[in-house]
Amino acid sequence: MAGLDPVHRDFFAGGAGEERTVRANAAAFDRLRLLPRVLRATGTPDPGLTLLGAALPGPVLIAPTAFHRLAHPDGEVATARAARDTGTVLTVSMAATTPIERIADTGARLWFQLYPQPDRDFTAHLVERAEAAGVTALVVTVDSPVFGRRERDLRNGFLDLPAGLVCENLRDPATGRIRDIVMDPSLGWDDVVRLRTTTRLPILVKGVLHPADAAEAVARGLDGVIVSNHGGRQLDGAVATIDALPAVAAAVRGRIPVLLDGGVRRGADVVTALARGASAVLIGRPVLWGLAAGGRDGVAGVLTELHEDVVRVMALCGAATLADLPPDLVREVRP
Repeated sequence: MAGLDPVHRDFFAGGAGEERTVRANAAAFDRLRLLPRVLRATGTPDPGLTLLGAALPGPVLIAPTAFHRLAHPDGEVATARAARDTGTVLTVSMAATTPIERIADTGARLWFQLYPQPDRDFTAHLVERAEAAGVTALVVTVDSPVFGRRERDLRNGFLDLPAGLVCENLRDPATGRIRDIVMDPSLGWDDVVRLRTTTRLPILVKGVLHPADAAEAVARGLDGVIVSNHGGRQLDGAVATIDALPAVAAAVRGRIPVLLDGGVRRGADVVTALARGASAVLIGRPVLWGLAAGGRDGVAGVLTELHEDVVRVMALCGAATLADLPPDLVREVRP
């Protein structure tokens, strides 16, 4: 990461306000401990799973993050190649600096992240464009009625992308100009459900922390929820995701997948999240650091090392498969 501009590093690393929630996501895992079983004769663990009908080699997916070409010239293409080579899913950000079609050309398994725009026709265009490119799920970010106040970016004066970089997926089909992302405080459940008229893709809502919202997602016929606080980049002071997870999972009761992002750095974090009710996890910043350090190989190294660590922790906990990770595997410790 030596070549990463400090301003851009701050953009990736930073969060809203005093960054309490950024720190809380990781600190919450520090309060949790694993209580392993022994002599289970499990053999080599298999962390594979089926998610939204697709077989995956492990429970770690790539979260949507913007502006990969700030981290490496190959940007989202490098990240996608690493996802392809390791068999995982890349969730492409609406604010990617590479067109979704070029990313799809890598052959990676892709989901597409969407901020529904006040211009519903342009939103429909984005969804149709992503679906035509071959993405297999739509991830609707619902925790952003307004932009969070990211004080590092304000101090650094980072308000626009450098010359030559744009949000390629925001190109207007009629004029060719790049539109701004507009956060929409009028967005409601009906707007998310209305996307069904535009796409047949599974729809997951990202940014759920309250169990009542998770239950609403089930009631509305959505296909998954992602327990997320936007990596601490929106509401500073929001609860850590691993703390919110058990109540969300209880509200969903296994009817749709529950995923989690925020603070996941090690195999023990992944196993802890799965034992607390997650179907899988997503990682964002570790992928960006791998991309900055080594392009495709850097991202692949992060994903491979984390996958191997998950297998190791499963073995040490006496788990042969992900189904062998019950809630009583996790204990909370207090000082």
